Amino acid sequence: MTERYVMSIDQGTTSTRCILFDHGGRLVSVAQREHKQHFPKPGWVEHDAVEIWRNLERIAPEALAQAGATPAQVAAIGIANQRETTVLWDRRTGTPIGRAVVWQDTRTDALIEELAQERNAGIVAERSGLPLATYFSAPRIRWMLDHDPGLRERAERGEVLFGTMESWLIWNLTGGLDGGIHVTDVTNASRTLLMDLNSLAWDDELLAFFGIPRAMMPEIRSSTETYGVARRVIPNVHIGAALGDQQAALFGQTCFSPGEAKCTYGTGGFLLMNTGNEPVRSSNGLLTTVGYKIAGEPAVYALEGSIAITGALVQWFRDGLGLISSAPEIETLARTVDDNGGCYIVPAFSGLFAPHWRSEARGIIVGLTSYITKGHLARAVLEATGWQTREVVDAMNRDSGLSLKELKVDGGMTADHLLMQFIADVLNVPAVRPMVVETVSLGAAYAAGLAVGYWADLEGLRRNWHRAARWVPSMDPERRASEYDNWQRAVERTFDWIKPGSR
Repeated sequence: MTERYVMSIDQGTTSTRCILFDHGGRLVSVAQREHKQHFPKPGWVEHDAVEIWRNLERIAPEALAQAGATPAQVAAIGIANQRETTVLWDRRTGTPIGRAVVWQDTRTDALIEELAQERNAGIVAERSGLPLATYFSAPRIRWMLDHDPGLRERAERGEVLFGTMESWLIWNLTGGLDGGIHVTDVTNASRTLLMDLNSLAWDDELLAFFGIPRAMMPEIRSSTETYGVARRVIPNVHIGAALGDQQAALFGQTCFSPGEAKCTYGTGGFLLMNTGNEPVRSSNGLLTTVGYKIAGEPAVYALEGSIAITGALVQWFRDGLGLISSAPEIETLARTVDDNGGCYIVPAFSGLFAPHWRSEARGIIVGLTSYITKGHLARAVLEATGWQTREVVDAMNRDSGLSLKELKVDGGMTADHLLMQFIADVLNVPAVRPMVVETVSLGAAYAAGLAVGYWADLEGLRRNWHRAARWVPSMDPERRASEYDNWQRAVERTFDWIKPGSR
């Protein structure tokens, strides 16, 4: 019998990947292409949406060719995408209106301050579960409408479409100008500040608050359902799933029960915990978001803690300080000492994310004495990721009323055994890494395969999950408490560094 596969498209911040997975959840082939990062002004980050689409046109056939497969052997396509990045395009020409504004972009700072003064600003967090912040899509849409003459009027007439990256790719795959489908899924919609978390629908009051015409918004669909059939690139294949990248990783790590959590360690860290079928409102600086929704079933919600700087601190240690020549060397250097020597590094390079959300904070190194060597600094760099994870997990446990029993980990930093052991130690729960580390892509594939019956149910997906490594806590409880207290005091010293009106 001819082998069949599921194709996963992972449209990320720096590149787009296309991966084929087989029925056992094994990676069969992968093709990848980077796209250019545009920084036209300080704090501005942009992507060319056409370049990203062109890259997909190239890499999808490459992935098929590597596997010796044809489009007829692809059971379904699943898409995972960088979240919050905002694309506007002309419905009649298919041309993007300017470049896409990326999730890292902070040009809407002043707009956020202005909106926060509005009398009814409280409805944003109340309805969407998210704080009013530059991180999310709605302020970017508003900024684009305000800064392009005539664009708002065109949007009101339905001539301009908005989407995050999965919407842009699905519209193009399903025909573009020739009948392209304009949809998004609930996980991406939940990151816009415009969706009501309970009804899972665009909220008229939120649209009015941000001044965004409903006519430009995509239809909100489940994460796992057949949206349509591709007519371009991989013709006649069902598009069966779309999820924001971190929700896709939650799905790929098979965190299907309340209390199960994963953390993806890359440039930053993204920790999501499944909280079940009711949204849990955070009072501890976390984001309430949709984890996933299978067609015909209730939505599954999640709490999310975003850590701005994890792997980026290792990159700074390498490129900014020149103390190592490659990222893996940091573990070797850190192992030259037994502890951090009393030194702590808090990497608030552009403020602190969860659970603090202090945009004025700046990074510090504390506890320096003449005893400190570069080995101690290397250990402090790794420990910063562990302690930031601990802060987020503590907040999740308090908000959810659940107690984390184990943390599933993925991402490039999980290759560092010293760091993974430290994370297990400071959380006092095991850290577990799966065999397939491409959990974002795997999650999109699982969701798409589920939609078309390639995989029967969630339990079948659980059976596909296999452990590659497990780290068990071994730190003395008194040392853990003492070190955490030191870390918290170090964090407090980063606050109030940037005064209002200064940069």
